[in-house]
Amino acid sequence: MSHHLFLLSPSDTPIYSLTHYSTKLPQPTSSSLSSNLPTWSTSAFAGTLTALSGASSATQSHHVQGGSVRMGGGQDRHVIQMIANASLDVIEDAMRKESAMYLKSVDKFNEWTVSAFITPGNMKFILLHETKNDDGIRSFFHDVWELYLKTMLNPFHTAHSPIRSIVFDTRVRASAKKYL
Repeated sequence: MSHHLFLLSPSDTPIYSLTHYSTKLPQPTSSSLSSNLPTWSTSAFAGTLTALSGASSATQSHHVQGGSVRMGGGQDRHVIQMIANASLDVIEDAMRKESAMYLKSVDKFNEWTVSAFITPGNMKFILLHETKNDDGIRSFFHDVWELYLKTMLNPFHTAHSPIRSIVFDTRVRASAKKYL
């Protein structure tokens, strides 16, 4: 299972992104987009359906301690970014309706669920995930927000500029490992 985190400035400029592969074994999934179509209709668009559905014709494995994690296929970087970008309108609508910072699941695209966290300064933290873990995601967002605030307090960091701190990255990865 993988999780994809994006931190966006108030003007929707990406300032940080992280892809975290969990050590938990993924649940077997079928290609829900092409499973309802006859086989003759999917052959012409096999690559597009495969990329959009999350299935993989050539699945790669990333071996970690205790198991392997599926990579590749529908988890290509450009597809993940497209899903996160497409959810921005839904997130902004939810921001207007709710005053809460943690917006839970605001959008869904095939197996990907989009959760969001909005800071008082209108920073958007977007997480794409495959499983439901509301308490863990909420705790993860609070940790990332605390780390973000500490980074912003650094007098050598310019607000809304990309975060390139190794310490920030290491601590976000540790928090992802802990909660996700």
